[in-house]
Amino acid sequence: MIDIQLTGLVKEFEVGKRILDGFSLQVDQGERVGLLGPNGAGKTTIFRMMTGQVRPDEGTIAIAPGKRLGLISQIPVYPAGYTVRDVLDTAFAPLHAMEEELARLAASMAGGDDPAVLARYDQLAAAFELGGGYDTETRLNKVCNGLGIGADMRERPFDALSGGEKTRINLARLILEDTDILLLDEPTNHLDLNATEWLEGYLERFKGTVLAISHDRWFLDKVVKRVAEIQDGKAELYSGSYSFYVEEKERRYQERLKQYEKEQAKISQLEAAAEQMRLWAFKGNDKQYRRAINMERRIERMRTTDRPTKERKLSTRFGEREFHGDEALVVTELKKSFGERVLFDHINLDVAGGERIALLGDNGTGKSTFIKLIMGEEAPDSGSIYLGPSIRIGYLPQIIHFDRPDRNLVDTMLYAQNCSTQEARDRLASFKFRGEDVFKQVSALSGGEQSRLRLCMLMDSRINLLILDEPTNHLDIGSREWIEEAVEEYGGNLLFVSHDRYFIEKFATRVWMLEHGQITDFHGSYTEFRAFRERQEALKNAKTAPEPEKPKEDKLKQKRPGGTKELEKQARAAERAVEKAEVRLDELAQEAEEAASDYLRLQEIYKEREAAEDELAHLYGEWERLAAELEEARG
Repeated sequence: MIDIQLTGLVKEFEVGKRILDGFSLQVDQGERVGLLGPNGAGKTTIFRMMTGQVRPDEGTIAIAPGKRLGLISQIPVYPAGYTVRDVLDTAFAPLHAMEEELARLAASMAGGDDPAVLARYDQLAAAFELGGGYDTETRLNKVCNGLGIGADMRERPFDALSGGEKTRINLARLILEDTDILLLDEPTNHLDLNATEWLEGYLERFKGTVLAISHDRWFLDKVVKRVAEIQDGKAELYSGSYSFYVEEKERRYQERLKQYEKEQAKISQLEAAAEQMRLWAFKGNDKQYRRAINMERRIERMRTTDRPTKERKLSTRFGEREFHGDEALVVTELKKSFGERVLFDHINLDVAGGERIALLGDNGTGKSTFIKLIMGEEAPDSGSIYLGPSIRIGYLPQIIHFDRPDRNLVDTMLYAQNCSTQEARDRLASFKFRGEDVFKQVSALSGGEQSRLRLCMLMDSRINLLILDEPTNHLDIGSREWIEEAVEEYGGNLLFVSHDRYFIEKFATRVWMLEHGQITDFHGSYTEFRAFRERQEALKNAKTAPEPEKPKEDKLKQKRPGGTKELEKQARAAERAVEKAEVRLDELAQEAEEAASDYLRLQEIYKEREAAEDELAHLYGEWERLAAELEEARG
């Protein structure tokens, strides 16, 4: 059954500039489709068309009859004084209406036995129970806990929340409404890692249809099974996950390029032939002249194929300053609080040269404050932060600030960097600021464009400690890849705060998890860290679980059949099994290094390694037990 049918959509906001030019897409019931394209390609416009906020110039939109449509980015206006709890309760409006009618019917039945009233009450009571009317509080708590909406937050006025908080509440409301079709417009932008993972789990269980706009590549890989990319106003379709889309898009590009080059070779061949025919025609051969004319017309028809293009890669890199010394950064007994609230205390860390560290944690735990302490923008309550004498910092903050936002981009570069006008324009062009864009005022740029400009300015700095605070926020996938190219080429120390798990997995060789006022310091990749946390959780659950009742042992130990020789045989077999498991772990470590750029393969390797580590621990235990028994048997 088809849930969404978009046919031939055309939309232009400026005369002659079509954002959508014949966009068509069909989404079947239960499908998960990712809608991709650079900023400004028309993704959000399509969502606004589907919800009736914008009318297409041409084309049709059909939503399956009776299906409820929910848009994450659309935040309704609620009455003044509504709390977060009131907003969430609107999801249960039909159930509340049933509850009120049931109360009226119960009061009516108390005055007499009207068969029609009794029948209506029974019918409504069954519908109320089937709709989950008795479980609304349980459902609300489950969703709120998953999205980090605490009891205190539920009592706050909705109007007093930030834009990101409102988006999170609206997401919770739509989930509670049990919408049939979810339109997700950048749903993870204002969620921390735990809330994002909870949302992914929810969508995995969700029985309805999902159409998602997202620049979170990890989220797309987890959620979508098909991709629709907007290219030149039309839909280019890919039947697979985001990773499949990346590979298939490159394959299609290479195929088109090969076809174009074949056509160009054919055109060159035909042009040479036409030129020869014209020479013969000069000698009075009219037939050759007509053939030359026909061939030239054929050549002109062939020229309609444009050379396939793809996004220009970053053509610049960070300037690097040589690092001298053993320690780049040392944190000793660091404490920071605001009023009665202690963000963190007793933090002790040290960083050597060349380390790449991801600072993770839920929203509000103090990650940005920790960065500001390193930058000297905040003072600690106690403790100290030491930077090596040769350290020079390059900093990309979460909220970008320019001293003179009234200047245009070229002047900003000229005043901030020691470069010529042409060098400024060349550097700006490498970050996709071209043509008239370079004469825009900085204040007119979007948040993502300002991040790009600040990064462009950083590229000229000679640094050896790069600090990034949410570097991929507000950036489309292409812009994120530019940053990744720059960071990949950079060889100095890197400390970054991010919720972009694709970015984290690609660059982190060490993880600092800030939670409960402490930092867990883990040496390894993000996937290894997650596996470590899962093992910790499993051990914790195992400790709290009741111990199984032990079977009663005989007072006299039974002798093991075969005696000492049998024990020796079993101990040697256990030792060989341990050696084999250790070899396999070494092989998996080598495979992980070879698959460093393929995070999906890395996940598979890490899962296999986790199982191998568990098996090795079991084998060690068995070997030690047998060795102890053998020693005891030998007396």
